[in-house]
Amino acid sequence: MDKKTSVGTAIGKIILMGEHAVVYGEPAIAIPFPGAKVKTTIYKGNGPVLLDCLYYKGVLSNAPETLLGLTKVIKNITESLGEELKDFSINIESTILPERGMGSSAAVAIATIRALYDFFNRPLTYDELLKWTDVSEKIVHGNPSGIDAAIVSGEKTLYYIKGKPVIPFEFKLDTYLIVGDTGKKGQTRAAVEGVRQFIESKAEEGRVLIKELGVLTMSAKSSIESNDAIKLGESMTRAHNILDKLGVSDDNLNFLVSEALNSGALGAKLTGGGRGGCMIALASSREEANYISSKLLSSGAENTWISNLGVDLVDK
Repeated sequence: MDKKTSVGTAIGKIILMGEHAVVYGEPAIAIPFPGAKVKTTIYKGNGPVLLDCLYYKGVLSNAPETLLGLTKVIKNITESLGEELKDFSINIESTILPERGMGSSAAVAIATIRALYDFFNRPLTYDELLKWTDVSEKIVHGNPSGIDAAIVSGEKTLYYIKGKPVIPFEFKLDTYLIVGDTGKKGQTRAAVEGVRQFIESKAEEGRVLIKELGVLTMSAKSSIESNDAIKLGESMTRAHNILDKLGVSDDNLNFLVSEALNSGALGAKLTGGGRGGCMIALASSREEANYISSKLLSSGAENTWISNLGVDLVDK
């Protein structure tokens, strides 16, 4: 028997180091980001399934094409559990903005999958969670790397190289991460194509820059494991400068990165696909993080989030 109310939650993710270079075989680091969350609540009702989320409010069967990944997962799970697609409503609340490189689609799917299984009183295994999330991610992204699903579902810091198993590792760095949103959707596909064209036209320089990004990511991992926030910050800033050379950044991202550094950040860089989306900055204390956040907001950031990595990621 299904419950009257069920809740499923999920958190966001951040690419700390290695975006774009990971396409060319270099390592990258992704971290769970509890500062941004999704909450899906399912209520028992009567009649057709209703959906209430950022992009749509109404009958599930009439949801727009942009929500196909989510609606297919809802329908397929209900059918696979031998239940009827009726007599409940789904409400999704999220502080993870879509198309910002924070794992929004994976987090929405995971929170909803967890809520559905709870609503129908069925146990949910980790393998099932990943399987259903993959259904959604393939529709949303076409050929996803699986990293978003892995990190949002497992909530562990991951070190990964394309084509190799992801490696969880312990996050020992006691520091704060501020995420600043430019207010502009990221343009991942355009940025990836731009990097490819850069490398084709300037082969030697391109290879050197990509390789340096890989070295900086490896250095960042060592800094995290040895609790060296200053060195991590330096690696982050150097990585941003390289990404800017590769054409991945834009004026808004560069401006917010500069403002963060001028406000005392240990390091700052864009995160994710680039050409819009978000940037991140590192701070050694809550007071410094709050100050940097306020400066970013007064400098044009549409929103900011703060996570105490030393608490949020320890023993995850």
